Amino acid sequence: MAIELKLPDVGEGVAEGEVVRWLVAEGAAIREDDLLVEILTDKASIELPSPVSGTLLKILARPGQVVNVGEPLALIEISAVRAVASPSVPVPSDRPASVPRESKDPGRGVPPKGAGAGGAGALATPVVRKLAKDLGVELADVPGTGPAGRVTEDDVRRAAGGMGRPGAEGTPRVSGGDDAAGERIPFRGIRRMIARKMTAAKTRVPHALVVDEADVSGLLAERAKMREIGEREGVRITVLPFVMKAVAGALRRHPALNASLDEDREEIVRKKSIDVGMAVDTENGLVVPVVRNADAKSVIELAGEIERLSSGARGGTLPPGDLAGGTFTISSVGSIGGLFSYPVINVPEAAILAAHKIVTRPVVRDREIVPREMMYLSLSFDHRIVDGGEATRFLNEVVRRIEASAI
Repeated sequence: MAIELKLPDVGEGVAEGEVVRWLVAEGAAIREDDLLVEILTDKASIELPSPVSGTLLKILARPGQVVNVGEPLALIEISAVRAVASPSVPVPSDRPASVPRESKDPGRGVPPKGAGAGGAGALATPVVRKLAKDLGVELADVPGTGPAGRVTEDDVRRAAGGMGRPGAEGTPRVSGGDDAAGERIPFRGIRRMIARKMTAAKTRVPHALVVDEADVSGLLAERAKMREIGEREGVRITVLPFVMKAVAGALRRHPALNASLDEDREEIVRKKSIDVGMAVDTENGLVVPVVRNADAKSVIELAGEIERLSSGARGGTLPPGDLAGGTFTISSVGSIGGLFSYPVINVPEAAILAAHKIVTRPVVRDREIVPREMMYLSLSFDHRIVDGGEATRFLNEVVRRIEASAI
């Protein structure tokens, strides 16, 4: 008897997922709860386990293919019929002649470390695995320097003796035609998910922008005082938790910014909780984990959550629940650089705030020119939900709280 392994409903509004890679090969013997396939959704990367013991009869969805919830991913032949709670349904069990009857590893469906697709046991993202394959590097032999021992691109390049840099021997190139000496990178995975969300944001949402600046001299002084507490708590104190606290307090006073538009029902939904997302720059693209109930947390608590979520986002270890349900987003680009930006709204939220780099500039205080630490803030908002006056009042409140260190 064979069953279909279907893409389950993982919740959080996920309707589809992209097959990143299979962790087992066709014909491999598998046991219940063995991890079979890695799926990328617009919320997170997940690994689906087998609901039964048996044989992976046939793979129906190949890497790079986008599958809707409820559609089949593979056929599994059950070795021992028993009742299981799974989204699978019986199908005819005719075995294709091309499928081998025995697995090279009959004990487990998951290849041992270093075997199969570029060292399946090694902790690495799909991009890193592809780079290792292109450079002929065995991931299982590469010491990982990333979070939780994850192998990074730099680790792979070091193992390859410097290969893989632009122009170095071994870098994939396209020859001939208009693409001569140009590298082609598959447009899928997180990059494709980002593209779809950004396209939806810019084509459906009328963006508007308001800009202000904040004097963060007092904030930096407060941060210096709190670093000792942070060291005792094992938490690094940055500027972001202060900004997030100010934003959360301002959202409580200006709920129009803590909202979304239900286009189908033609209703504005003002959220009761203040769950602030933060854009994290990872090697695979932007990821936006969410700090729950940000207005109820202290700066120290926010710093701890920010550190946990940032580390998990860069390591690819966050569960879907940490990556969904935000009501407002902050993009803290100041640590990278750049004077100013026009952030794209994280739909369906009403607005996003970008905090930029801190620069010492001459400003006028009490009719005297003095040096102060200044930071630009830019607020993009959905003009269908929020008018310019309300957006400006909200940003004024954020600035006031930052400058007063009202935390």
